[in-house]
Amino acid sequence: MDGTVLVADDDRTIRTVLTQALTRAGCKVHATSSLTTLMRWVEEGRGDLVITDVMMPDGNGIEMIPKISQERPDLPVIVISAQNTIMTAIQANEVDAHDYLPKPFDLPDLLKRAGTAMKNRKLVAASAQADAAPKPAPRGDMSSMEGLPLVGRTPVMQELYRLIARVMNSTMPVLITGESGTGKSLIARTLHDLSDRRGQPFISATAEDFRSPDAAQALVSRVRSGSLLLDELASYDADAQLRVARLLDSLPDDGPRIMATAQTNLAQSMGEGSLREDLYYRLSGVTLSVPALRERIDDLEPLARHFLSQAADDGATSRELSPEALELVRGYSWPGNVRQLQNTLRRLTLTGQDQIIARAEMEMALKSQPSAVSFGEDMGGESLSESTARHLRRYFDLHGQDLPQPGLYARILREIEIPLIEIALDATGGNQARCAELLGINRNTLRKKITELDIEVSRRRKLA
Repeated sequence: MDGTVLVADDDRTIRTVLTQALTRAGCKVHATSSLTTLMRWVEEGRGDLVITDVMMPDGNGIEMIPKISQERPDLPVIVISAQNTIMTAIQANEVDAHDYLPKPFDLPDLLKRAGTAMKNRKLVAASAQADAAPKPAPRGDMSSMEGLPLVGRTPVMQELYRLIARVMNSTMPVLITGESGTGKSLIARTLHDLSDRRGQPFISATAEDFRSPDAAQALVSRVRSGSLLLDELASYDADAQLRVARLLDSLPDDGPRIMATAQTNLAQSMGEGSLREDLYYRLSGVTLSVPALRERIDDLEPLARHFLSQAADDGATSRELSPEALELVRGYSWPGNVRQLQNTLRRLTLTGQDQIIARAEMEMALKSQPSAVSFGEDMGGESLSESTARHLRRYFDLHGQDLPQPGLYARILREIEIPLIEIALDATGGNQARCAELLGINRNTLRKKITELDIEVSRRRKLA
């Protein structure tokens, strides 16, 4: 890799790690904790690539990108951020950032993306010169969107955010799949509210809305050039499917964008003959797979905080989970997914008076839930290998017809390694010698991994 990289991050450790890694890769590096300094370097003509954090002491890295593009249209910018919300991904996409990586990022993956960005720089410059037409200005104030209840910082949700950012203004139909309660309709509504169609109607239709012959055209008249959601497409009978297919054939160029949700595997439904082939292929232009809650356990705590805060804002008792109650929440399978979690916590805010939700109270709440299966219980005889394969298939399915970003091997190993070491440390009471023995690795290797993977060693572990 050859070139000069400008790094802007207020974390000295991040600046040091990136400087050392990029230098070893053959680059020259200028690193700063100031966006003002970064812009001065850009204006002086330095750098072949910018890597910038978002929240900086003297400004916002994403908001600086239009200025960088105006000054140096051919200079690619990679955004790295601990603010791992959907809005970060959307805003990075809006200002044409070359790439966006949530922290903690995979260093080899970042280096590969940096190399690709600099390699393509000349092509970008040539394209910019050939196309002198100005790009549309990024949207202005999007602060009203910050309240969107899409909560999740796990890698699988970050990938979903990236896909939403890429397709939100596409005219292609969108198929949103996932189990009941995962938030499929919320994803559809988010796509609409973030898109250029947000000033137009958003209408959700069910099979009942296609019972009469003229129902489809009535829906199109109501939704105009907004978004029409076909909710739970697998429940549509043959007549309703035929009317939907005819509707898709007759849509005007300025008609609505079509989205559909489904709990079941529609490809399988098509193979079984319960879903029209033409309808499936017309609606699966872009497929977004929403993960089950059990597949993103690390999102449970921020989701719980969000729902408890939401309930308090609606007038319920302000409450929070005790560490012991949170442990139960993390260990439960949540067959009803996000909707079940939200309803359970809302019920606790209405029935309890103490500020802290204790373990015993959460136990009682979970005992009343249907299919109360713990992750620690028998999951139908599924082996660890089978469970891992199921999660990996879901990860690939999330990308639809696209492949995941390069560097997948290292990312997957990291995602497995971190919880493995954390759980082993907990199981051995924080005794690193016993933990290393349990894992079958050298104690110094364990210490090195704790540092490299930024594994938090709690006070309880330190005292052990």
